[in-house]
Amino acid sequence: MKDTHSPDRAMTTTNPATEEVIDTYPLMSDEEMHAALDACHAAFSDWRMTSHEERGKVLKAIGAKLQERKDEFAALMTREMGKRLEDSRDEIDLCSAICDWTARAGPEVLADETRELQDGRKGVISKSPIGVIYGIQPWNFPAYQAVRYAIANLMAGNGVLLKHAEICTGSGLMLRDIFEEAGLPKNLFTVMLIDHDQSDELIAHELVRGVTMTGSAKSGSIIAAKAGEHLKKTVMELGSNDAYLVLEDADIDLAVKTCVAGRIYNNGQTCVNAKRFVVADKVYDAFVDGYVKAMGEVSLGDPTKEDTDLGPMARKDLRETLHEQVEKSVAKGAKIAVGGTMPEGTGYYYPATVLTEVEPGQPAYDEELFGPVASVIRAKDDNDAMRIANDSRFGLGGGIFSKDEDRALELAKQHFDTGMVFINHFNLATPEMPFGGVKDSGYGREHGGFGMTEFINAKAITLPG
Repeated sequence: MKDTHSPDRAMTTTNPATEEVIDTYPLMSDEEMHAALDACHAAFSDWRMTSHEERGKVLKAIGAKLQERKDEFAALMTREMGKRLEDSRDEIDLCSAICDWTARAGPEVLADETRELQDGRKGVISKSPIGVIYGIQPWNFPAYQAVRYAIANLMAGNGVLLKHAEICTGSGLMLRDIFEEAGLPKNLFTVMLIDHDQSDELIAHELVRGVTMTGSAKSGSIIAAKAGEHLKKTVMELGSNDAYLVLEDADIDLAVKTCVAGRIYNNGQTCVNAKRFVVADKVYDAFVDGYVKAMGEVSLGDPTKEDTDLGPMARKDLRETLHEQVEKSVAKGAKIAVGGTMPEGTGYYYPATVLTEVEPGQPAYDEELFGPVASVIRAKDDNDAMRIANDSRFGLGGGIFSKDEDRALELAKQHFDTGMVFINHFNLATPEMPFGGVKDSGYGREHGGFGMTEFINAKAITLPG
């Protein structure tokens, strides 16, 4: 049994803007972990018997409580991972919208289906909850990442465990408190303060019926393999290197403005950030001129200040990795058009950066740059731009800029090998539409009703005709 009183059995959160320690949290012992799992399963056993409408009332109350505590929660998220205060508030608004939409749509999505069978019998499909769902979530959206899978599974009637990223432990605990203050039964949503070895044990436990994870492709493959050993279904929302195509007929001013926002949103630390900008040769110079100028005007600074465009990266090691990727790309032929210099002083800051002459073999082309660094790639023409966009092991999102929206829609449907495509705009997520990717970006879907049915038992019941 692990000793929770040992100094190395604790997690510490640090403000990335000031490098000051925020708080320290003791990890659970093995005994405490198992007790928490048992309590969650017991809460699930009662919750599964409630109606969809009853569950929806609680979810709506959670959305309202999130709004009630928005300023407090937003301030905590900004302290823990450095996102701009405005972005933190927007994140809470998205979480509330997820609660409201799920409460509204859930009863229809999860309703029994009746089918007439070929032999005259009657079939009923019952979408039944399966048990406790374990979520392993990252730090970049401390509220949203947890809410995204938790609310869907609570609507489905499941219990939910959360292992949050260490650096946003406080946000995870606040979310638990908000859920319970809104009327969610105690222990139904449980935050697990555990280490990696304990997490592996949890995945293997018979009371855990499904595993969902958001993170890197490398981590996802490890977690999926561990779950697969025990025949546990998984949903994997993994990294990406999203390409935004600037076609020959694009509105360049719109493309520049949108691609700046798409690259620096959430301090550039989002799986669906616009990362690669694939530009047709005909408009390449015009786009690059405008884009480099706009990225050079991005203000880097205190994430609590209204005039700040870009806050710090979440951790020191993440900044170091990003800078190393930039340097390796330059060594292999990429050019720094703006930025690319590690700032001195306190805080894990990195400037808005643009790399041009990006080609295969460079980290800026092949890898995900998880920070405010844009990779601009020249394409011969529109067809070549689509080829380059798909020349990636990732496939989460992407974008197309074109004045011909019908043509862009056709390209998105027939040719873009991603889970999501945004035409003439950038977007993170919306409750009404599915969220997820293909290839090394993972599998399974959240939002749009799809998340509510990932971890259910589609139970086939037949009756005589």
